[in-house]
Amino acid sequence: MKMTKKTIALSLGLVVMGSASFAQSLADAKKAVDAEQYQKATAMLKTLVKSGGKGAAENYYNLGDVYLRRDYVDSARAAFTQGIAADAKSPLNYVGLGHADLVENNPTSAKTNFDKAIEVASKKDHTPYLYIGKAYLELDKPDFTAALTNLQKADEIDEKDKDAETFLVLGDNFGLQRKNSEALTNYMRALSIDAALYRSTVQIGRMYKESRAFAEGETELKGVIAADPNYGPAYRELAELYMQWANQEPANFDAKAAEALTNYKKYLELTDKSYESRLRYAQFLFYAKDFKTLEEETTALAAMNPNDAKNLIVLRLRGYSAFENKNYPQALQFMDDFFAKVKDTARIISEDYLYLGQAQLKNQQDSLGIINVTKALQKDSSKAVILADLSKTYYDAKEYKKAMETYALTNRFNPNAKGAGSLLNFYYHGLASYFYYGEGYTAKTNPSKDILVKADSSFATLAKYSPSTYDAYLWRGRVNNLLDSDTDPTGLKLPFYQQYLDSTEVHVDKQTPGIKAKMIEAYNQIAGFAAYKEDKAKAKLYWDKALAFDPQNATALEGVKSLTAPAPKATPKKK
Repeated sequence: MKMTKKTIALSLGLVVMGSASFAQSLADAKKAVDAEQYQKATAMLKTLVKSGGKGAAENYYNLGDVYLRRDYVDSARAAFTQGIAADAKSPLNYVGLGHADLVENNPTSAKTNFDKAIEVASKKDHTPYLYIGKAYLELDKPDFTAALTNLQKADEIDEKDKDAETFLVLGDNFGLQRKNSEALTNYMRALSIDAALYRSTVQIGRMYKESRAFAEGETELKGVIAADPNYGPAYRELAELYMQWANQEPANFDAKAAEALTNYKKYLELTDKSYESRLRYAQFLFYAKDFKTLEEETTALAAMNPNDAKNLIVLRLRGYSAFENKNYPQALQFMDDFFAKVKDTARIISEDYLYLGQAQLKNQQDSLGIINVTKALQKDSSKAVILADLSKTYYDAKEYKKAMETYALTNRFNPNAKGAGSLLNFYYHGLASYFYYGEGYTAKTNPSKDILVKADSSFATLAKYSPSTYDAYLWRGRVNNLLDSDTDPTGLKLPFYQQYLDSTEVHVDKQTPGIKAKMIEAYNQIAGFAAYKEDKAKAKLYWDKALAFDPQNATALEGVKSLTAPAPKATPKKK
């Protein structure tokens, strides 16, 4: 699930204007923004703009900036427009309007507003370029070239490097591109100017996390917490580090996930527990697989702010958690409601289709379920792992048709059997297909032999990628036995039964009772076909081998006896 760009947005210092008391109030508001206390910052800035005065334009800009961070673009535009009305020569609100244009995918209007900001600004004021650069970075798809051009211009104008935050944002520009060396250089420059600029250290910790250097990232983030135990973003980033660490070490998942949740709860305690911060927590609970708490949190969020546009995300998470908590009718209701309310289909992600499809399958809407699971895998084939679990559930319940269909879909998106457990998907697809065909064959419903062809293909894939899985040859023998003609068999099964015997006969030490039983089956099948073809010598050879393992084997005894007495030629029975 994608977090919004506001999660990584950075707070930048502004030129302080007005009296000492006013500057302190604005500084407090910006500090709240940097601490990701957006609701608190919004309230403070609303009070500031009401006070008017010389710094009104800057107050409106900061208010609009907070609205953008909270995804309220219309409210942000209103604040920026009021800021221009308060002081048309202040550049920041033109930057704000340009930023809103970029969010709404209108780069032409954005450039017009950015150009206007630069036009009205003092030639010695680097902040318009700094904020324009930041705007280009805070998009879902950052424009790194445009951002760098403006940030370098800001650095050029600020000749004495007084503003540490120019280098902070330059660090982000490189960090988001995984250019870690350049990013680290700029973060360190920012800290050399202002050692208390904790956001830089948090970003260094983040960089380590994304490079999977978890221990180093943990050290950096804990250093920030030691310096300022109330700096919330450090706890959030530490929580995300532990969550990623947990996913990289499955054996330690529970312990690391627990640490992640502990730190995220601390982050919430230090923020204003706004709707936005709790929504981010809910998203985090999903990644931590704490579905019980997720269900409780999303239920509270749905009631907390029912008319918020972001409640669509809450609805999505309610569907996810209901499914994971095995409340399948409720999951389907939530997911149906979610899809009915989505206006922009570009916002639908693979998990949405996957959970909708799984909920439909669990509610006996099989055709719709397969369609939507397919859409999920078309967006992200790695989700086939989840589908494999569902397929195994069907198989264990002996719902072979459903298991066959869902395993076929799983394997379609992973045809080369890559990843742990993927070979089992081919194995169980073959078994499900074999048994499903067998049900129809026994019931005399004339099932299509295409089912057997697909089963044989799966066992062939298993044998290809795992030649030491000898059962693949045995099952190919069984499948081809059914594929062969009932009235005039050609011995399609023979090479596979023989391949099974060739593989097992050389491993005398591994011939367990179970393997011996399968070998007896193979001997009897080969001997029976040889007798059908009147090759008595071969038939007796293989039946004798079966009797060597089991002297009382009825099939072999009857077979040997038939070789000494004349009998009419008969078609061997299929098993």
